[in-house]
Amino acid sequence: MPPRTAAQQAGWVDSAWAALADLVLPRTCAGCGIPGAVLCRRCGRLLTRPHLAAPRRFPVGFPPTVAAGAYDGPVRAAVLAFKERGRAELGLALGTALALAVAGVVAGAPAGAPVLLVPVPPSAAGLRSRGRDHVRELTRCAVTELRAAGVPAGEARLLRRRGRVRDSAGLSAAQRRANLAGTFAPAGTAPSRGLLVLVDDVVTSGATLTEAASVLARARSVHAAPVLAAVVAATPRRDPASAREKPSVR
Repeated sequence: MPPRTAAQQAGWVDSAWAALADLVLPRTCAGCGIPGAVLCRRCGRLLTRPHLAAPRRFPVGFPPTVAAGAYDGPVRAAVLAFKERGRAELGLALGTALALAVAGVVAGAPAGAPVLLVPVPPSAAGLRSRGRDHVRELTRCAVTELRAAGVPAGEARLLRRRGRVRDSAGLSAAQRRANLAGTFAPAGTAPSRGLLVLVDDVVTSGATLTEAASVLARARSVHAAPVLAAVVAATPRRDPASAREKPSVR
């Protein structure tokens, strides 16, 4: 039997570690915390509700974007567990949700049109703090799921970050857009044929997707199809009227 390559050896180690972890670590649902699957059926269903993302204030140039679920409750907990708390085993469930969102946003395209998923690249600070590119992990899983469903999908790393971006927490939508201006640059030749779908884990204000989509659009032919986007979850749009306290009826 020939010796394993380095990649095969690494894959074997990862599989062995995952099997061992299943034996010694308690598994709980990342959404609701009940023992059992990494994402229980009830919480998983919340990621099977594809819908158009609707930021409270649409940035000019915001690409048509489909989300698999709402970034709230158990879905928010699951995304944060994967993204910030190292629960990489959630990649399959969240990647499958991303594939569902991609399928939704390209539903009106001609059958057989190639679909290229373009992951939003992480900031240098995010990559350092997490030690991994979690969006690429989701992208690879989504590509696998789409191909299994007969969609000619692939990954295209067409964007890179440049410069430093300050933390966007607490910034308004306009401030987020200004903060991100000029931070993306092309990282390859964008194909003139096929569909480009920007992918990310979450959309909140839409500033990141808008800035990234504008860079991709400028790099393509004027006759190319518009850039689309898909995310695992979108922050729900709150209705100001529903937030007001209703008067009591006497």
